[in-house]
Amino acid sequence: MRFNRMLLSTTLVVVALVIQVCVLARLQLPGAVPDLLLLTVLGLALVYGHVGGALVGFGAGLLADLAPPADHAAGRYALVLCVIGYLAGLAKPENGRLRSAAGPMLVVVAAAVGTTLLYAGVGALVGDTAARHVGLGGLLFTAALYDLLLAPFVVPGVMALARRADHDPLAENAGGSAKAADVSAGWLSTGTGLRIGNQRGGLRVKTAKARAARAGRIKGVKRL
Repeated sequence: MRFNRMLLSTTLVVVALVIQVCVLARLQLPGAVPDLLLLTVLGLALVYGHVGGALVGFGAGLLADLAPPADHAAGRYALVLCVIGYLAGLAKPENGRLRSAAGPMLVVVAAAVGTTLLYAGVGALVGDTAARHVGLGGLLFTAALYDLLLAPFVVPGVMALARRADHDPLAENAGGSAKAADVSAGWLSTGTGLRIGNQRGGLRVKTAKARAARAGRIKGVKRL
């Protein structure tokens, strides 16, 4: 990974881990804890692809394994997030644009369920049966619900930051609104009814009219 990717990924992962440990984990919500670290990995994987997603997932999981008050074997969550980051990176849009919110939402739900199942499965292999006593069904439902509710506020922003740090052409189009639209239009337009494409078309028409008017004024000056 390039230096700017490593720097941004490390910063986002550390911030997400601190918020999750110091804030989300203390909310005492029923069932699972909202996994802000997982959502950060998903956002980066959807921009960097499967290789970058696996590397970011492994690093993020390893930090979570070592951060207090972790009570499980080191490397357990690193393995889980490495697999999830790799699989999420396979869902990276080919043109880099999200056409609808359905795809990312399915990725979030699948990642939340998959993370819980993999974590419980690895725990069963090493003799940790805590998930069985808590109730695996309740953990799956609450993990998917909490992550799905939190995802629209995290994943588009992480993707936007990743594109800007990576100097992606999609993030460097003229106009501040166009920058955000290229990254999160598909995620947010479904619920808001916005049509970014029509807005672009209107801007092009206005630009063309302005150029035509300018050309007419120049011709009038030449005739005089």
